[in-house]
Amino acid sequence: MHHKDVLIVGGGPAGAACAWQLRRHGLDPLILDKAAFPRQKTCAGWVTPALFQLLEITPEDYPFGLTKFTSFQISVKGIKFRLPTRQYAIRRWEFDHWLLQYSGSAFESHHVKEVTLSGDQYIVDGQYSSKVIVGAGGTHCPIRKAFFSLTRPGKAQTLILAKEEEFLYHAHDQRCHLWFFEDGLPGYAWYVPKATGFLNVGIGGSAAGLKTKGATLNHHWEMLVNKLAELGLVSGHQFHPSGYSYRLRHKGSPKQEGRAYLVGDSIGLATIDMGEGIVPAIQSGILAANAIASGSDYDINSIPRFSLPSLLRLRK
Repeated sequence: MHHKDVLIVGGGPAGAACAWQLRRHGLDPLILDKAAFPRQKTCAGWVTPALFQLLEITPEDYPFGLTKFTSFQISVKGIKFRLPTRQYAIRRWEFDHWLLQYSGSAFESHHVKEVTLSGDQYIVDGQYSSKVIVGAGGTHCPIRKAFFSLTRPGKAQTLILAKEEEFLYHAHDQRCHLWFFEDGLPGYAWYVPKATGFLNVGIGGSAAGLKTKGATLNHHWEMLVNKLAELGLVSGHQFHPSGYSYRLRHKGSPKQEGRAYLVGDSIGLATIDMGEGIVPAIQSGILAANAIASGSDYDINSIPRFSLPSLLRLRK
């Protein structure tokens, strides 16, 4: 049996940030993830300067490509305007691997199948044990399934369905475009140029809203592809998007049961207005690590619920 101070299931931003902070407290965590890193992780990847502040680095310290945006081109139900801001875009393929290494934590590629509590020890697949376990495995996290109630008031209203693709493309327009609530979509679509010649396009919408309207995300995806062609943003590309789901922030979301903690998308921390999840995930990982190390309450109330106020503050 392999014993560690803390077991972390999931090596994405939340899990890696938690491990990084735990090591700063002198603890010895182990991260388990079914994927080998670097891994494919399609994501718009936009982040605020808060990401670098949380990790105590500067954008210049980050060793991979960053796209810096000084404004967003926004359309809300066809009303267009430019929003000045300061944002960055990262590629998750690069960022997640870098953050995992930056954490300095031990890591093993292992697909977690069974998690039990025996006495004061959490046992993973009969191979790993710890008195503390952290679920950082995203929407379908096995720690959440094993130890947390999956039925919460209002939960159905927080589910977001998304489709997107990231691909090499010589983008003529290097601006970030966002389209909100167009053609009846209960959500928004995006066009995000990345560094080193990559482009990410995608669409996300409320599952409940789509059902109410009798619409499908596939239908809205086709409209987005047509819009990109009409605007001259993407042409001649055969799309092969990936689908996934995540949850928006909800005050009833569980985060701790005994010495089992949830972080990132395992809780559902994406901002209510923009679905931003990377910075909230990192914040939750750090907060959970602090609570574990100090034996204090794990409180996520300091994590913002909305992105727009931050975007407006970062205009200068």
